[in-house]
Amino acid sequence: MPGRRTEAAAPTVQLQAPQLSGIRRLSALEAVRARIALAVDLGLLAPGERLPGTDRIAAALGVGEITARRALVSLCEDGVLERRRGRNGGTLVAEQPAKGVIDTTTAYRADTAAVHRLIDHRLVLECGIAHLAAEHADDAALAELQQLVDAMDRAESWAEFHGLDERFHLATAAATGVPGTDVPYATVLRELYRYYLPYPMAALRESNAEHRRLVEALRARDTAAAGAVAARHVETLHRTMYVGLLAD
Repeated sequence: MPGRRTEAAAPTVQLQAPQLSGIRRLSALEAVRARIALAVDLGLLAPGERLPGTDRIAAALGVGEITARRALVSLCEDGVLERRRGRNGGTLVAEQPAKGVIDTTTAYRADTAAVHRLIDHRLVLECGIAHLAAEHADDAALAELQQLVDAMDRAESWAEFHGLDERFHLATAAATGVPGTDVPYATVLRELYRYYLPYPMAALRESNAEHRRLVEALRARDTAAAGAVAARHVETLHRTMYVGLLAD
């Protein structure tokens, strides 16, 4: 209407992954080298520890098998890993691994503040998802989540666990029954997974114990308990992901 001011539309607030820079400059090969080397530097992979098969490493780190194989070979040349032949052979962390020799780990170290923000974004989304899933998850969804928890308990390596972990969290989002819930959550989750390193199985078993408690809360339709479990699960990442370990 003439002579009448119209108010500007309020800006739409979108919850999404923050802009991350450091690791985006790395090639897939460099990223694999950096993630494994940083895990060795931080003691997440112990001297003499056998790595999973190349195919599992490739799947867990989101690269092709050729790229994963080239990364492992080059890390052997750098003294971080070693290759042993024979029945009990394979690719292992060197008994006295070279540390701090892979320059590209600095890209991960440089992104620590952004990763903390990304964890906080996940916290907001995951608590809401847990609450909604406790209200709406049906028997089929609960059965799928239970199967994934049981499979994670049987996982023999961090690489196998990683894929099951992603499936579990995406299945929890789907269990809300709310269309589109999985889209922003999957974006944040997968951005965060770009920073995950190989972790000791003892730590992953502890993480899966929280998954189990979440399923129990969902089955009981206990929205408060589900939200609390989700909050603890994500907040722990500030201490247990590499960003927390670097601060020690």
